[in-house]
Amino acid sequence: MINKKSLWFLTLFSLILVLSIYYITMPSELMLTTNSNKAEKSESSTPTISVDESDILVALRVEADEEMSKEIEDLQLILTNTESSVDEKNKAYEKIKELNDMRGIEEKLENQIKESYKLDSFVKIDGNQIKVTVNSSEHSESLANNIMRTIQSNYEESKYITVKFQK
Repeated sequence: MINKKSLWFLTLFSLILVLSIYYITMPSELMLTTNSNKAEKSESSTPTISVDESDILVALRVEADEEMSKEIEDLQLILTNTESSVDEKNKAYEKIKELNDMRGIEEKLENQIKESYKLDSFVKIDGNQIKVTVNSSEHSESLANNIMRTIQSNYEESKYITVKFQK
């Protein structure tokens, strides 16, 4: 008997396969014509694309959130699996708790940087490493050192902190 997951997998796989075959068999002249039409239109209207300063930080946050939600989803599968042992379920629950706590600490550090330096930032904690991406046109060593000291003041043990400036 086929279950819902298998049915969804087969449906999506079939769709991807059909679209791939369509793309491969599509005449190359059609692609060239479409690209040249777009080039002609873009030359006449030349739209300007501007990247907002916070777009980079938003992209980093979205990527981190997707990563975290995927990991939590995997851990929740362990929790809901009837064949998982009690020890596996406990470890999965503790890992989910740790991930949620880590995200809370990251947000706290971001808020601390915003309050202290009036800068938008993205903080990613990975074990003993803390990566900070700051949205600033000023790339000064003293600002980076001050941010590192501010973050380190929250921890008793030494952390490896990197600060990256993005504009």
